[in-house]
Amino acid sequence: MTTPSSDPVSFDDSVRALLDGRNFAAVATLGPDGAPQNSVVWIKREDDIVLFSSIDGRQKVRNLRRDPRVSLSVFDLANPYTSVEIRGIAEILPDEGKRLPYELSHKYLGIDPPAEKDDEVRVIIRVVPRKIAGFSV
Repeated sequence: MTTPSSDPVSFDDSVRALLDGRNFAAVATLGPDGAPQNSVVWIKREDDIVLFSSIDGRQKVRNLRRDPRVSLSVFDLANPYTSVEIRGIAEILPDEGKRLPYELSHKYLGIDPPAEKDDEVRVIIRVVPRKIAGFSV
């Protein structure tokens, strides 16, 4: 399944199931020189939007502030031959109550996250999908 578009696109049930599982996402952003930068994150789906958390000032956040294009690759930990790539546009929102790390820690580990320094500023990255490419064997 491949869905190219300049407008937001919707997830089908198989993509929703993959995103709702405890599967990690590799997030690729573009650095200042155009080189890709990649990091692995926990994710959450809200309708047809993917969310992940970061500390403001990290490289991926700096990259997204400059260029909001992003790609996420997610594969099924139980069957790595099932995967999806989601290309989209990132929106950076404040997470003043640090709500998202709490929700993600419960999704992935079943416990509260470790305490953070009070001066660490959390942001929520919302990925609005523009293209979806799935693979399954």
